[in-house]
Amino acid sequence: MQLEEFNAAGRREAVDFLRPCLDIPRWLDELADGRPYSSLAELLAAANDAADPFTRTEIEAALARHPRIGERAQGDSAEARLSRSEQAGLGAADAAVEDALAEGNQAYERKFGRVFLIRAAGRSRAEILAALTTRLANTPEQEEPIIGRQLREIAVLRLEGLMGT
Repeated sequence: MQLEEFNAAGRREAVDFLRPCLDIPRWLDELADGRPYSSLAELLAAANDAADPFTRTEIEAALARHPRIGERAQGDSAEARLSRSEQAGLGAADAAVEDALAEGNQAYERKFGRVFLIRAAGRSRAEILAALTTRLANTPEQEEPIIGRQLREIAVLRLEGLMGT
């Protein structure tokens, strides 16, 4: 969809288009209701600023749809296809790094009770492992805004990609 089509779309169509980027209703509503956007840059800035900050409930709902880093998203939804594409760019798997990521994911889930989330696009597996290791030292209060930032980064990248299709 192009920006002009997005601006002219019905509200439901606009929300449905945005949903694979980030399925947080308040975020979707703010972006759909903020139309028309004069440029892609304006839309992406709005996407970055919308619904800031996310509530704990919103974060939990969004995380329920994200696979673990290193795991292939299942299904044929637009969101699953985007996730597979993002993680495909991580490069070749090194067995030691893969094992460390799997162990780190488990440790993170035990500590925080949720999946570890990071924008995978543009990062190597080693960079993700380093971030995971660092974030394991955080408290839940420290981790909450980091997760919100990661959700936003993922959403903005997905939106930018979808606007070119």
